[in-house]
Amino acid sequence: MNANDRQIGGWHYQKHGALQHWDIVARFGLDYFQGQILKYVMRWREKGGVEDLRKAAHFLEKYIELQNDEAAEPLG
Repeated sequence: MNANDRQIGGWHYQKHGALQHWDIVARFGLDYFQGQILKYVMRWREKGGVEDLRKAAHFLEKYIELQNDEAAEPLG
């Protein structure tokens, strides 16, 4: 049995069948923030409702801040 054959603590990803959130993250090499944003967007209807969309937006807001900070840092 592999990890995709069971769900611990919820059923909200099972509706996607063999396509699990962590498989998408791994396949596309997403970082932590990208993975969190995707997680909340994928599950919002089945689990947290609009609050999950707000969580995704909050992670995106922080991700944008980090990208802006990184772009503003001088090289070397």
